Amino acid sequence: MLLGRRFDERCVNLQRRGLMVTLAPGIGQEACSVGSAMALDRSTDWFVPQYREAAGQLFYGLTLAQAFLWHMGSPLGFLIPPGLHMLPFQAAVAGQIPHAVGLAWGLSLQKKPGVVVVHFGEGATSQGDFHESANLGGVMKAPVIFFCQNNYWAISTSSKLQTASPSFAEKARAYGFPGVQVDGNDLLAVYQVTCQAVERARSGQGPTLIEAITYRLGMHTTADDGSRCEPPGMRDAWRPKDPLLRVQLYLKQHGLWSEEQGAEMDQEIAAELDRAWQTAQVEPPPSLAESLSHVFAEMTPRLRAQAEASRENS
Repeated sequence: MLLGRRFDERCVNLQRRGLMVTLAPGIGQEACSVGSAMALDRSTDWFVPQYREAAGQLFYGLTLAQAFLWHMGSPLGFLIPPGLHMLPFQAAVAGQIPHAVGLAWGLSLQKKPGVVVVHFGEGATSQGDFHESANLGGVMKAPVIFFCQNNYWAISTSSKLQTASPSFAEKARAYGFPGVQVDGNDLLAVYQVTCQAVERARSGQGPTLIEAITYRLGMHTTADDGSRCEPPGMRDAWRPKDPLLRVQLYLKQHGLWSEEQGAEMDQEIAAELDRAWQTAQVEPPPSLAESLSHVFAEMTPRLRAQAEASRENS
């Protein structure tokens, strides 16, 4: 979680210096992605992020250098290493949810033991992609977990304006599977609830919708100014609930954490980030043909013609 926090902070600084494209930091929401990833079996299960799950992706096995590359706009950042059960992060709101349900249904049809966890924000529940996917997942009893991070704001739109339902978890009723709420800033609670959903999915009982209540302590993206929509003092009111702080306090109570250990870990992470950034910097940019070759498993005729044209003109 600390690595994810420092990665996001570093990326914001780099973006402000013009070295990265617009990005959406997950500051304050690390327990959601890490806690859910902890509940998965990396040999069979899939982690499907949206765009604020860097901490969970790093925990699940994505390299820091690759994470830097995607924020630099390099197509190489979207090439998931072989054997890593993860989809690339998705910038289009809710666009990854149909992919996740299709992936889960495919695992079921192949009688494989895999489970899929797909992350999205509460704003994504206003998209048709969410409802169509939830309906199909429920009908097919696909082994998929819909993980909704309710951070109260979809860009500048309050969660109160997203739905008239008492909660986002209740939306699961319409599709025939359970919906549960969890404190999204409590790492162990997120882990426990996701473990229960994973067990349900793996046993053939179908999906679960998890609504994790959290708050973004950083900006929505580096292109937005949250202070223009958030009530004054609301973010400060959530800072004592910072998931990192809560984990540290829990570990302190069990004699497993100290300020000295924290300072040492921060130094190690800073050095790790420096090395990964240097690795990403020396990676040569891909050619246009290489960029086009990773859009589909088999290149379409139009893409093939574009790739050939680019080679002739290079």
